[in-house]
Amino acid sequence: MSDHVVVSRSGGVLEIVIDKPKANAIDMKVSRALGEAFVTLRDDPDLMVGIITGAGERIFCAGWDLKAVQAGEMSLDNWWEDDYGPGGFAGITELWNLNKPVIAALNGITLGGGVEIALACDLIVAAEHVEFALPEMPLGIVPDAGAIQRLPRRLPYNKAMEMLLLGERMGAAEAARYGLVNAVVPKDQLMPTARAWASKLAGVAPLALQSIKELLRAIETDSIQDAFRTMRTADLPIYRKLLRSDDAREGISAFVEKRKAEFKGQ
Repeated sequence: MSDHVVVSRSGGVLEIVIDKPKANAIDMKVSRALGEAFVTLRDDPDLMVGIITGAGERIFCAGWDLKAVQAGEMSLDNWWEDDYGPGGFAGITELWNLNKPVIAALNGITLGGGVEIALACDLIVAAEHVEFALPEMPLGIVPDAGAIQRLPRRLPYNKAMEMLLLGERMGAAEAARYGLVNAVVPKDQLMPTARAWASKLAGVAPLALQSIKELLRAIETDSIQDAFRTMRTADLPIYRKLLRSDDAREGISAFVEKRKAEFKGQ
């Protein structure tokens, strides 16, 4: 684990903090450490949900460590062939089999690859002073570790192009209006909000929680009719296990009997 990635756990919640002054930029070592953390979240049955944030209040993440690129530590051509660790850039942008939800708690300016980390998460809470920007174009590069792939699916096309082509900044309030973030809160309420969400998620049935991401990933490009067919016929091991699970029966019984359900993940 990198000195610049701080990982802690509380119950079923794994917290991951990028702590690499001055800008929490991602080099190879940090990316691999983030990948290890997200794999721990994926594989540990006692963990239900992750939170990723940055140290300090100024910058969540400035993206790629350009000094490391200039020094030759990371490639430009076919950069994805370098060893960024499991999950590709920043450990999460291509971790396709991570079915546990991740909350991005954005503590400051979110630039380039920082935007791509946030877009790869499932819920986003931002402090009021957060701004988003994709500054790659003036550098002669493009944000191809997730922003090109995901941003036009989250924002209206023209708004996404403002950010991709013009490098226009978007404040947290505007991001909330477009649905790019789930909530905007005062900075002192950022982690309490993220932890409250995580605590709520940690209390639900594990198989149901993980089925949501498995199913959404499987039907993402389907028509509605095909989505029903995919759910009924595709290889969806978590969803199939859920339908046969004791937890599903327990949840229904607890509701009928007006008591708190005791989920066991099986």
